[in-house]
Amino acid sequence: MQILAEGTATSPRGFQAAAFACGFKRSGATDLALLVSDSESSGAGVFTRNQLPAAPVVLDRETLSSNSGRLRAVITNSGSANACTGMAGLEDAKEMQRLTAKDLHCDPDQVLVLSTGLIGLRLDMVKLEAGIHETSAALSVDHGAAAAEAIMTTDTRVKQTAVTVELPQGTVTIGGMAKGSGMIHPDMATTLAVLTSDAQVPPAILQKMLGHAVDHSFNRITVDGDTSTNDSVLVLANGASGVRIEDDIELERFGEALDRVCYMLAQQVVHDGEGASRFLTLTVGGAPDEKAALQVARVIATSPLVKTALGGADPNWGRVLAAAGRAGVELDPDRLALWIRNGSASEVQLVDAGQAAEWDEAHVATIMAATEVQMRLELGLGEGSATVWTCDLTEDYVSINTRYRT
Repeated sequence: MQILAEGTATSPRGFQAAAFACGFKRSGATDLALLVSDSESSGAGVFTRNQLPAAPVVLDRETLSSNSGRLRAVITNSGSANACTGMAGLEDAKEMQRLTAKDLHCDPDQVLVLSTGLIGLRLDMVKLEAGIHETSAALSVDHGAAAAEAIMTTDTRVKQTAVTVELPQGTVTIGGMAKGSGMIHPDMATTLAVLTSDAQVPPAILQKMLGHAVDHSFNRITVDGDTSTNDSVLVLANGASGVRIEDDIELERFGEALDRVCYMLAQQVVHDGEGASRFLTLTVGGAPDEKAALQVARVIATSPLVKTALGGADPNWGRVLAAAGRAGVELDPDRLALWIRNGSASEVQLVDAGQAAEWDEAHVATIMAATEVQMRLELGLGEGSATVWTCDLTEDYVSINTRYRT
């Protein structure tokens, strides 16, 4: 597997993109992205578990249930989430789908729709129609990065990647773009992501692979504990490489590559967490099983006290153990052990048998002051383990979200 330098969602063969500024964003930045396959594609999607799904989520679920094998495009607007907008919002999403299909000369059920931005705000359909015309006329293989920029909201950087993988029949490419900075939490982490591949993959297999990839990437990151109404991860596979994914070797290698793309995009989301200055990789081991390990890890990763200690480079290990203790997993305090490190420092044990180990506070504070930190908590109860990724919680997060509407 090879990571492509400057890889985008249009790195796989047979995909084009375009972006346009419709005027949804007050900054005047681009806010409409169109990603199109030159030929019909298999498709799959994983969506938010929020009980108030946005209109595009409702529409895409319906579209994929009836047509996951003939997809052509994904149209995404930023600036309005088209969530909590009732039946009118659903009709707007359908019209967005219809207008895109009309310009691409395909059926409406070959188009998937994504929206992100302010909840409760209706789409300006006049601006949207004009934007769809503009993007449809400007499609290019060179506009993958522009599309990734257009879907940003509070993001401070573009999130995109692509990899190639060698298979017995030939080389295939998987690319992708994502947005997400705040309102990030598992089930699934708040983001939009669109993945593309030039492999030929049956829809049912693609859905299964995407589910696995999301569970081990987007569902293991957290910024602030909030799950959005619009979370969606979509994948289109158009077969332009001529390589069909069907035997065990191809399934394994392609699945690993899809996992890798989702993993890289998910990590880019956490690195760009609203107001974040530090990135934490947290591993919980020694649990009864993986489910228990993940349960403990998620509680620690979402703890405001743990996250603010990380922001202040404060080695307050008691907050980590206290969070673990309320995770709903039965623990033996005398078996708990905690270590910390960063990329340039050796691992330091902070807790041994549930109590403070011997360590130098100034040295550990220096470790915590790094931009990337790793913690490892051992429960001493079994072989289960899980890793999650989070960031610190700073004053900038509060500042960004107190003026989101204004």
